[in-house]
Amino acid sequence: MPSAALAGTSASARAPQIGPFVPTARLPRHVARVAQKIGRVTGVAGPVTTIELDAAPAGQAPPRAEIGSLAKIRTRTAHVVGIISSLRQTGQGPGPDTVVVEIILVGEMAHDGKSMSFARGVANFPSIGDEAFLAGHDDLAVVYCKGSVAALDIGTLYQDPSVPACLLADELFSKHFAIVGTTGCGKSSALACILHRALERHQYAHVIVLDMHGEYHRAFGAKAEVFRPDNLYLPFWLLNFQELRSVLTSPEDHHDAQSEILCDAIVVAKRRYADAAAGRLRNRTFDSATGTVDSPTPFRLSDLIAYIDEQLGKLERSYPTLAYRRLKLRIEALASDPRFSFMFGNPNMEDTMVDLLAQIFRVPGNGKPVTVIELSTVPEEILDVVILLISRLTFDLAVWSDGGLPVLLVCEEAHRYIPADDRRGFLPTRQSLSRIAKEGRKYGISLALLTQRPSELDTTVLSQCSTLLAMRLATESDQKVMRANVHDSTFGILEYLPLLADREAIVLGCGAPMPMRVKLNELAEGWLPGSGQVRFTDRWARPNMDRPRLEETVSRWRGRKL
Repeated sequence: MPSAALAGTSASARAPQIGPFVPTARLPRHVARVAQKIGRVTGVAGPVTTIELDAAPAGQAPPRAEIGSLAKIRTRTAHVVGIISSLRQTGQGPGPDTVVVEIILVGEMAHDGKSMSFARGVANFPSIGDEAFLAGHDDLAVVYCKGSVAALDIGTLYQDPSVPACLLADELFSKHFAIVGTTGCGKSSALACILHRALERHQYAHVIVLDMHGEYHRAFGAKAEVFRPDNLYLPFWLLNFQELRSVLTSPEDHHDAQSEILCDAIVVAKRRYADAAAGRLRNRTFDSATGTVDSPTPFRLSDLIAYIDEQLGKLERSYPTLAYRRLKLRIEALASDPRFSFMFGNPNMEDTMVDLLAQIFRVPGNGKPVTVIELSTVPEEILDVVILLISRLTFDLAVWSDGGLPVLLVCEEAHRYIPADDRRGFLPTRQSLSRIAKEGRKYGISLALLTQRPSELDTTVLSQCSTLLAMRLATESDQKVMRANVHDSTFGILEYLPLLADREAIVLGCGAPMPMRVKLNELAEGWLPGSGQVRFTDRWARPNMDRPRLEETVSRWRGRKL
């Protein structure tokens, strides 16, 4: 780590790095909590163990056991580790009441000859009378801290702020993950925190962020290449036939006829372009023997229109021509509309597929492993098709490269284009992302979903995310989906979802050593995604818009330049 990264911190502070993160010195080791005996085992039923708390000595406060806290039980051969899931008070007589704690067993700590280590799964179950302890700093460090290059330090444990909270990078990325939470709780910052930690040690990463609101253009600084409709050209010929049909044909009458005409026109247009380019290109772009309507090879819109005109000229007067005319008008409208120029506006057609893929997927990365694709100004009529194209290119490139390009695809506002309701959204987009969720990890594709409404997200896609970062969720419908889709849904810590503060998360699944409640690292002001929350009282206390700025805004609005 460069020495500059440690500027302004004390030698005893743990990992307070200057850069994207705000330096925060964790508690010194000498004030960190030690393990405290809390009681004895009074019952064991499968993974649930019941503990009766000891009475506190006179004049002393009892150890504070909370739902979600880590506890350990000393057995003959190991320490069995569990999470406190419930507390209740019993007793009806005149004597003092008894506090009973239920613990969900999840793993064991044992000495491997060199040091203590933790592993999930329980082989040595506790017995009646075994002593139970509230886990101390050293116990938490063994369970939650993985001192390896594949561990991402994203914050601190709620139970003990002196212990860093780490994610298992390979488990997190290889099996997909989701970040859910209500608006304003810090989902975008959580994603930026994770990616910054990953990029610190992995300069050859490949990350694509589908940015629905223009939030991430400053979050990664010089490590990101930002594309908008005004500087990214996605040629229409990269679309397969299903995608082209959804854009170029109308869903009204004669849809089937338009689709049939379009299919023939595309094949002819690709053949004509290949014939014209044969003399100046080393490799022929379209082989009539093996090429299909879905082959990603260039063709010109002018050749589509010319084919339609040729067919119209061959038709008898009595033959219906409405399908031909509607298809031609739609193609001409898209070609002349400046809103669609990033896809249909280049008359000088060239085979730029390799250059385009190199741009989007950062091959080579040249110090910029992150690609941010801003979609906020993409017309609504074609937004789903653009998302579909990016996701399909990601999958196809991974398949045809035999998994040679490990890539993370981040889907912001995922519920908008992967909805739970089949009647909403664009079916091909949902199918493409669902395919990545189910098959992508075989080819080195990782999927990250961000949403504030998990109840509106396709449950099949969400169920493929093996790691979940659940931030504050207020509605019961969203909480119900979380409990149904996480591997560790029996833990009582999910009941804390409505109570979590900003930048707090409950992490469940394969990407965490254990279920944990964490406080995420704080990003410095210049690295925060988006503009943050508008402080109305501050903005309304002074002039905030004048005539020249309004004129400039209208100019940008008309020019569609953010």
